[in-house]
Amino acid sequence: MQINSPQFKERAKTALHDPSLQKALGNLRHGFPGKRAAAVARMPEFEQLRDEGRDLKNHVIEHLDFYLEQFETKVIEQGGQVHWARDAEEARKAILDICRKANAKTVTKGKSMVSEEINLNDYLEEHGVHPIETDLGEYILQLREDHPSHIIAPAIHLNLDDVSDIFSKKHGTERTDDPAALMQEAREMLRKQFVAADVGITGANFCVAETGSTLIVTNEGNGDLTQILPRVHVVIATIDKVVPTLEDMTLFQRLLARSATGQEFTVYNTLSTGPRRSDDQDGPEEYHVVLLDNGRSEMLGGDFQEMLRCIRCSACMNHCPVYGAVGGHAYGWVYPGPMGAVLTPKLIGIDKAGHLPNASTFCGKCESVCPVRIPLPKMMRHWREREFERHLSPKGVRLGLGAWSYFTRHPKLYRWLARAGSFGLKLMAGKKGRVHSLPLSKGWTAWREMPAPEGGTFMDQWKKQQRQAEEN
Repeated sequence: MQINSPQFKERAKTALHDPSLQKALGNLRHGFPGKRAAAVARMPEFEQLRDEGRDLKNHVIEHLDFYLEQFETKVIEQGGQVHWARDAEEARKAILDICRKANAKTVTKGKSMVSEEINLNDYLEEHGVHPIETDLGEYILQLREDHPSHIIAPAIHLNLDDVSDIFSKKHGTERTDDPAALMQEAREMLRKQFVAADVGITGANFCVAETGSTLIVTNEGNGDLTQILPRVHVVIATIDKVVPTLEDMTLFQRLLARSATGQEFTVYNTLSTGPRRSDDQDGPEEYHVVLLDNGRSEMLGGDFQEMLRCIRCSACMNHCPVYGAVGGHAYGWVYPGPMGAVLTPKLIGIDKAGHLPNASTFCGKCESVCPVRIPLPKMMRHWREREFERHLSPKGVRLGLGAWSYFTRHPKLYRWLARAGSFGLKLMAGKKGRVHSLPLSKGWTAWREMPAPEGGTFMDQWKKQQRQAEEN
């Protein structure tokens, strides 16, 4: 997937003026957040579960090497194989090698953001292996030669007309606006691919160290067909997906579905533990797990370690006002929204992704809904600090912060300027009490009016309240 994060501002501006995208994003804003709130309200112990999930993830991160080695041991005991990949290139080569040994010409794929991260589809195509996305959203995007804009609802930026148009064009069928008919059309097209594929590739929501199992949670049956029907099943997962026990896994399942889509539980929760046994009626002959690092181990012990708690629920982006305004493609790479604003700079560099941690109002909504309480605003602030330290911030920003820093070190001058600024804003606001256009802040007032200060500076109001309290 091409990196377009440096063009965030231009892509965001385009997104804001795209009527079709704004219609689709309206469906998001009125969908997932409300469903999550309702699901949480039905579970009184939800906040306690969040604490338990946070603490359990912290424990795993502190003992990550132990649980990864235990997971590998159990996978091997169950007849599977583990492939360790330091970076995207090693992961791609490991998967291609498995496909070649299986003489695979086509592979079916379940939805996997990690495969997007390593650009797996293009790599397989270049080496003579045709990947077929089987998740409905991913299948639609593959037909459109598009990429996901959301980590659990990859085609959320599209409307029904978009799907109808591409199905008619690619399938050679009559155009229809009936969602059920379109779903059936996709099933018919994919059914023969499930049967013909020699290799099936899935991601993993969790890797269980206790049993060597991997779990995928889906709302479609494609994930099961992808890992059961082919002769070879390949799982691609990052090292932070490991959990100690099956019981621990169920804790995160209770958090994941409610946080992601507002469901009590996802429709399919499928565990894979090694290849087919002699008495099994179905299942793959080979079972491979590719464990990808790709910069995660470098996050251990640093300012971004808490990001490794992420369970990829998408709650942060579902509630983010910035994501809700511009969508996922504006972020220019695999992971959008607040979690992407923290993870992407680590994976591709702050020099390429510097706009992302700045694309935030710091309202804190992302942290307030995160099922494992990741302090996303704090970590975005850390990235802003690194960007400033490396002189990657725009010159105007650095000069402005430098001036502000000077005035804060001179309190009397700062208070005098604050009073003058407050008085000036009142004059600009006039009788309506609102500023329509503000110098140096046109990006803000282009979309909203700024209310003028009513009672002077904060310090003036504070002193006034103190005097009133003393008099009373």
